[in-house]
Amino acid sequence: MNLAHLFETGMLVCFGFSWPINVVKAYKAKTAKSTSLAFICLIITGYVAGIVAKLINRQFNYVLAVYFLNLAIVFANVVVYFRNKGLDRKKEELNMNDVNARRFVPQKENFSFSNAEDYDFIPKRMREGPEKKYNVVLMGGDYERSIPVKQLEDDFSLDFELMNKSLPGLSVKNAVEYYLKEVARFRSDGIIIRLGAEDMELFKTSPSEFDSLYLKLLSTIKMVNSKCRIALVSMNNVNREASLDSMNNHIKAIASSEQAVYVDFAYATLWNPKATKASVDFARNMGLSVKKPIFDVAKILYSFALQNIAEEKKSVNFAG
Repeated sequence: MNLAHLFETGMLVCFGFSWPINVVKAYKAKTAKSTSLAFICLIITGYVAGIVAKLINRQFNYVLAVYFLNLAIVFANVVVYFRNKGLDRKKEELNMNDVNARRFVPQKENFSFSNAEDYDFIPKRMREGPEKKYNVVLMGGDYERSIPVKQLEDDFSLDFELMNKSLPGLSVKNAVEYYLKEVARFRSDGIIIRLGAEDMELFKTSPSEFDSLYLKLLSTIKMVNSKCRIALVSMNNVNREASLDSMNNHIKAIASSEQAVYVDFAYATLWNPKATKASVDFARNMGLSVKKPIFDVAKILYSFALQNIAEEKKSVNFAG
């Protein structure tokens, strides 16, 4: 056995071992932003040079086979790079990044702010007056249904009422219908919304439809109760799934375009509800105007939820 060839093979295996792992990570990441095509091309050039040297010296052995194997794996990185580059272009077309986020305008055939006839589906009684008034309403799905708003209202001595009108399985597809049927009549000062848990497949196949349905809900709320302040809460993305990151970017851009408050669940571990309440009380005692800060209400609800309620079922679904 030629020791020189053996050590050369060992060198190639050591250099090439990281490339299969890199292919898998890049494929799962679905973005080319952290990948350097120039660096990959440089590696390819090096392997090609090594192969040419072997061919010139007529060294047709197992070392040459390892060169070709490494070259093939590095080429797989190039294929994944261009695939991810295409995905990045699609994301940019949605115009959802923080710098260039613009106001969303639903298509005419789906919904329009300017056409009053689009609101004919809203019962007239809902626009004339409330049956009962709650200050802040929580509207979400299975996870939100478990948040004990009345307990938190008492624990934090809130000087306004909280109401939980969450519905297991609530989706952007049925959110408008549910809002009109179960939530609109309360004419709340504020509403905290968290949708998306049931909409991952819709978002993956048609993010524009997800946006349009979400916008239709916000527009309906404004039509029924123009003074209602709205907060949109992001999905919890513990595993940093690219699809969830993208959905949260859409929700954030929708909140920005509709002058709603965006609440990032990722910061829930940093929130201190008691300190928040203390600062609000202090401001009131100083004579400052603090009108039911909806962001602070969301902090109380979701910091409690993060510490006490496991989102087990949804975490499994998102990771799949």
